[in-house]
Amino acid sequence: QVQLVESGGGSVQTGGSLRLSCAAAGLPYNSHCMGWFRQAPGKDREGVAGIGARGSIKYADSVTGRFTISKDNVQNILYLQMNNLKPEDTAMYYCAADGGYCSGAYALRMTSPTYWGQGTQVTVSS
Repeated sequence: QVQLVESGGGSVQTGGSLRLSCAAAGLPYNSHCMGWFRQAPGKDREGVAGIGARGSIKYADSVTGRFTISKDNVQNILYLQMNNLKPEDTAMYYCAADGGYCSGAYALRMTSPTYWGQGTQVTVSS
């Protein structure tokens, strides 16, 4: 059974930092496309950061320079370090995974990945 479990969300003030974690269990061996997505109330879900099979990374323009995606391949944990948070970063954050040897740019644009986590809420107050 595949499980993606996010943690690390919370409430911070503008300029604060959070680190999200996504513990992956049971993923098929070829699930090399992983990414972080977010959805704010009343808005469409959007890709935040994607990481591909060979470690290529792509960020959404809105978070470039502030967020860092990384992956611990030994413990199968995906991270999202978020610095200099802004109120517009407030959203439910989800990690997702899919099969294949994709690029980070492809992972960022995944619309129907096979596996999703349950989400963790990030709230940034001004």
